[in-house]
Amino acid sequence: MNLTINPGEVHAIMGPNGAGKSTLSYVLSGKPGYEITGGEVLFRGVDLLALSPDERAAQGLFLCFQYPLEIPGVSNMAFLHTAVNSQRRKRGEVEFTSPELVRKVRELGKTLGIDADMLKRPVNVGFSGGEKKRNETLQMMLLEPYLCVLDEADSGLDIDALKVVSNGVNAMRSPERSMLVITHYQRLLDYIVPDVVHVFSAGRIVHSGGKELALELEATGYAQYQNEAA
Repeated sequence: MNLTINPGEVHAIMGPNGAGKSTLSYVLSGKPGYEITGGEVLFRGVDLLALSPDERAAQGLFLCFQYPLEIPGVSNMAFLHTAVNSQRRKRGEVEFTSPELVRKVRELGKTLGIDADMLKRPVNVGFSGGEKKRNETLQMMLLEPYLCVLDEADSGLDIDALKVVSNGVNAMRSPERSMLVITHYQRLLDYIVPDVVHVFSAGRIVHSGGKELALELEATGYAQYQNEAA
């Protein structure tokens, strides 16, 4: 497959179950267990396939998981402190002091409905689906990546939580930052409006269009494009 996302652009990938959408996100982030047989993934002049997952993160790639992991025994605030300052070290930036980071986390947390109690809890342990997605959005806002890959960010969200998460994502849109939004449904794209929509089937892009393509897919489904892939 060939895919080019320019700085400042938001691309959406839509497709049926089993099309390979999440696999694409895992390969981009460097999840173990996948064999890459050819090609390259160029990001900011570097082939991501030659880098480890942490090196890809240091380059500015962030993956918002469909099912965020729980980390028992590690508080949200401790996790954020470690992750953010590790990223800043690798970028050659000055690390945040604890008071500076606490202020920044609380400021951003308010926009996502994340209170002080949630920051004290172990990462994602006992969180609802909406809390997990808001927590990941907070991580993304703090890390300030250059490429955000959102793997079904609307999964498990009610309409109120969807609006909160979408507002957080939209606040990050900038001329320097690209986004790849993976979803089954057009609903998410009402809130995070893409520049380009791609139809993914059988592990490849079979059709691309503007944001109106998402409405077409919602109305007609993926059958015609699955036939093209076959």
